[in-house]
Amino acid sequence: MSNLLISICGRAGSKGFANKNLKTFCGAPLVYYTLSAAELFRKALAESDPDVHIDLALNTDSAPLADLVAARYPEVVYLPRGEALGGDRVPKMAVFQDTLRRMEQRRGAPYDWYMDLDITSPLRTAADIRNAFALKRSRPDLDLVFSVCEARRNPWFNMVKRVGDHVEQVNQSGFTARQMAPEVYDVNASIYVFARDFLANSPDGLLWRGKIDVSVMMDTGIVDIDSEHDFLLMEAIAAHLYAHYPEFNAVRENIRV
Repeated sequence: MSNLLISICGRAGSKGFANKNLKTFCGAPLVYYTLSAAELFRKALAESDPDVHIDLALNTDSAPLADLVAARYPEVVYLPRGEALGGDRVPKMAVFQDTLRRMEQRRGAPYDWYMDLDITSPLRTAADIRNAFALKRSRPDLDLVFSVCEARRNPWFNMVKRVGDHVEQVNQSGFTARQMAPEVYDVNASIYVFARDFLANSPDGLLWRGKIDVSVMMDTGIVDIDSEHDFLLMEAIAAHLYAHYPEFNAVRENIRV
């Protein structure tokens, strides 16, 4: 039997968009979309590989968020976040490490993998989670797999930076077509899958210290809710996806009511 810990981490308040983790998105609490996708992934994995045990944990300093999760998903372990981890400058890795440490103390044994699903990325499917986990599981040499979207701009071709009184290419090149430039991705912060030891032993909270690969999601997943404009745009995109893509609608339909 191997063991996977899935975390949902949410801070109280937000400078960019007040109380964003408590918002109602397309008729349901925002956090329920993440929990629904996690549940679909969990069910599918139980059918295909019953030897993987999954625990879910909520790390937050928001009592209303904890109450919201407990009301429909009581199996999720609530970990009250301490004040030291509540600031907006605290790195994600520190919260992940806190979650891992406390959950391992609770169960009395280490996990094999650690996954985090971001609350503000509701447009993720169970397949997105499955793909990221499958990649990490198949590659013991990797310390981390995270989700990305194909980038619409390329720093070797059609992105510029300001230099004094003019602009220049971000990375100087002689490419005359985007297809010639190196393949690049936008990190969308939706899904992280860590090797347990890499996360537990990281001393400085930097993701880039390890060996990393990526799992590619549909490019609508690049929109991260950090403002009211982002929220309204995401709802509009969601309406289209729910109407035309069954895998996205399955997450909405699976939300517990």
